[in-house]
Amino acid sequence: MKKTLIACASLLLSACATQQAPLTATTVESGLPRPPEQLAVVFEKADLKLKIDPSSRSIAGDALLTLTAREAVQRVVLDLDRNLPIDAVEVDGERLAASAYSNPEGRLAVQLPHPLAAGAQVKVRVVYHGQPHVAKRAPWDGGFVWSTTPDGQPWVASAVEGEGCDLFWPCIDHPMGKAKVVEEHFTVPAPLVAAGNGVPLGMDEANGWRTWHWRAKNPSTYGISVNVGPYKQLSAEYASRFGNRIPLSMFYLPEHEKEAQELFKEFPLILDFFESTIGPYPFGDEKMGVVETPHKGMEHQTINAYGNKYAKTEYGYDDLLQHEFAHEWFGNQLTNQNWDDMWLHEAFGTYMQPLYMQYLRGDMEYFASLLQQRTRIQDKAAIVSGKERTEEDVYDEKRGGPGQDIYMKGSLVLHTLRNLIGDEAFFRAIRMEVYGTDQPRPGNFAPRYGSTVEFIANVKQATGRDLGWFFDQYLYQAALPELLATRNGDRLELAWKTANGKPFPMPVEVRVGLAAPRTGAALAGTAEQIVRVAMDGGKGSIELPPGATYTLDPHAKILRRAEQIEAFRAYSKAQREQKAKQGG
Repeated sequence: MKKTLIACASLLLSACATQQAPLTATTVESGLPRPPEQLAVVFEKADLKLKIDPSSRSIAGDALLTLTAREAVQRVVLDLDRNLPIDAVEVDGERLAASAYSNPEGRLAVQLPHPLAAGAQVKVRVVYHGQPHVAKRAPWDGGFVWSTTPDGQPWVASAVEGEGCDLFWPCIDHPMGKAKVVEEHFTVPAPLVAAGNGVPLGMDEANGWRTWHWRAKNPSTYGISVNVGPYKQLSAEYASRFGNRIPLSMFYLPEHEKEAQELFKEFPLILDFFESTIGPYPFGDEKMGVVETPHKGMEHQTINAYGNKYAKTEYGYDDLLQHEFAHEWFGNQLTNQNWDDMWLHEAFGTYMQPLYMQYLRGDMEYFASLLQQRTRIQDKAAIVSGKERTEEDVYDEKRGGPGQDIYMKGSLVLHTLRNLIGDEAFFRAIRMEVYGTDQPRPGNFAPRYGSTVEFIANVKQATGRDLGWFFDQYLYQAALPELLATRNGDRLELAWKTANGKPFPMPVEVRVGLAAPRTGAALAGTAEQIVRVAMDGGKGSIELPPGATYTLDPHAKILRRAEQIEAFRAYSKAQREQKAKQGG
């Protein structure tokens, strides 16, 4: 490995990247079941020192991890990419022999010098170095991004949601592997800036290097990130409707100052939307932070990665900025217990975009945004499987995962649920899931873990109704329910058709248009009314006046099978395939 590092230092960096050893299956799979040794400890603190050298695309790490035993343990097991060689391991200040630890597949096992009793605490220090895995297409492919700014200065970022935190530091790579506190000490060449999670603790400079110090509470495992560049910073404070004041920070490249200032103006608007719609910003005592990155974006806790290039859309706001910020509630404050529950992050985060449009401008843009999402639903796999899964199991459709449906389909499921139970119950259930209370105030909640089963229970508590039939169809089935309508004279017969044949008592609204008199006189107009059909047992009917027209679900309240959407998707797919054949 040392020979490889020396060789890489003398070759073109792009060529070196191709020489990286492949990741092990253990490292690739984020969210694997935790071994007993990881379940047996509480991760109290990570003190992470990381020297980042853009010239060699390498890092030198020194991680001091504090763990408390829930039960007696004889060894500590961590996750760390095996391609980062370990220089030393210490336990409570005692350096271990190399034979006392091993990391063959990316699971670093450390044999403790003495058994650790239940309730006792241990400090494990891991010193390591190497070239971290390089992302080929961040953030969809995880790893480091080694880039340069337009004027040639180093620009570095990490994005490790898929493969996990173990790509650059020894951690517990599972959604429930959070440390209660993480201190970051990022050393970078002067005069570069390292923007980190949580609150700033100052900067030291010596011998041409700067060390930036940060502290974050309960950061999500993949939410810990590296962001290095010649940044300038915009700062302000937001007066929360809950009485606290929230620091605002944006780190941006100097050549984008005008664009960054425009984007910075959106921060208070977005904050007020979330605080008025969902509840208090969860990390108000740290910051709302955003950093410009050489990749598209990621919900890194209190330092969201932003690489949208200050794009403008017909909706008049930066949708990527808003989506990643939504994850401060849905992902960082509320973290899924298992990757199988990832829709709690992405569906809720995605639904916040049409909701934001409704908040800002009303119903037209709300429904326009939803329609865009509707055209992207796949319906190939259930959103939730009901069993423990890894990140790859969820995102890879070839492995039977729901893929992008946890975003778009999940968003439309929430839209449908909101229309079924009403705003009061809907947002109450969300607050209970996010905060653990329906009356959140700064100081009376902490980051928590949640699950699909828990959310279903919260909906039941908020409504007093058992809606298992709803979640069974929309979350645990791939196919959407189909509404069948048959007109027999003056009667309209309605029935829900489901893939599993189970009853689906989703009420349906029907707009009935009363035809004008058929005379030679000019039409005086058409009267209409909205009729609500209860659909008990999944069936219902209404009387239609002679000659009346009708429209099913006229206000688009229900996510259901739509043949026109299927036809559009088939046409779009054919167009893409034809274009690919032509090489266009």
